[in-house]
Amino acid sequence: MPRPPSVADIVEEFQAGGRYTFTEAALSRRAGGSRIALKAALRRLKAKKRLASPKRGFFVVVPTEYREVGAPPASWFVDDLLRFLHQPYYVGLLTAAGLHGAAHQQPMEFQVVTDRPTRPLRAGRAVIRFHASRQCRRSPVVLMQTETGTVRVSTPEATAFDLVRFAHAAGHLSNVATVLGELAEKIDASALVRLSKQYAAPDVQRLGYLLDVLGKTDLTVSLRRALEQRRYRPIALAPGQTTRSKKSVDVRWRVRPNEIVEPDR
Repeated sequence: MPRPPSVADIVEEFQAGGRYTFTEAALSRRAGGSRIALKAALRRLKAKKRLASPKRGFFVVVPTEYREVGAPPASWFVDDLLRFLHQPYYVGLLTAAGLHGAAHQQPMEFQVVTDRPTRPLRAGRAVIRFHASRQCRRSPVVLMQTETGTVRVSTPEATAFDLVRFAHAAGHLSNVATVLGELAEKIDASALVRLSKQYAAPDVQRLGYLLDVLGKTDLTVSLRRALEQRRYRPIALAPGQTTRSKKSVDVRWRVRPNEIVEPDR
C-alpha cells in the first residue's frame, strides 16, 4: 500500500502545477493525518523558508529564487489572500501608479485599498499596507496579469483620486504631484469627470489644483466645469497643516495652498 504524500510532497505538487497559495484547511483535506502533525510539518517548511504565512491559516509557496527574501512578490498572492480574508480590494496608490507606468517613486510596501481597517501583513520582506475606503467596491479597476494569475488594480483615474485622498501614504504632496505628472498621460479626461461624481468636492478641488500646477489643462478644463455644477467652499490643500505658503486662495479651485508643492521634473 503506497504511503500518503507528505506535506512537503504536496507543496512540491502545488508549485509544479503553478499553484503558489493554499489554506491550512485545504492542505488538511489533501494530506490527512492529525492536526498536530500537520502544523509541525508546516512549521518545519516555514523554518526552511519553503513557505511564508502572511496570515494564520494562509500559506505562500516560496520558490528557490525567492528563499533569500522569504517570499515571492506580493502581486503573486494578494488576490488569493484577500479572497481568504473575504474582503473586497484593489491594488492602489503608488503601487497602482507604478503598474500604470508612473514608476518615479517605487513604494517600499505593496499598497492595497479595502473596505475596512486592516493591519499590515508581512510575508518575508514583502509588506502589504492596507488603506480603508468606502469607495472600494465602487472604484473602477482593471485586471492585470501576474506570474500566477490576475490582480485588481485601480484605473489611472481612480489612482489619481486615491493619491490625493491618501497623500500621507504617498510621502507628501510634492511626491503626489510628481507621480500625477507621470500618470497624467494615462488618464482619460472624460473618465476622470465621470468618476469625480463619486468623490467629495474637496477631493476634486485638490486633484484639480495639483493637475493645474502640473499644467495638465487637457484634464482640468472639463473637471473644473463639472465641479462648478456642485456646491464647494474654500479648503486647505493639506488638511490639518499650518500655512507654509504665502500664496492666496486659488480662485479656480478655491484651494488655499498651505503647503509648497515642488514636483520633480
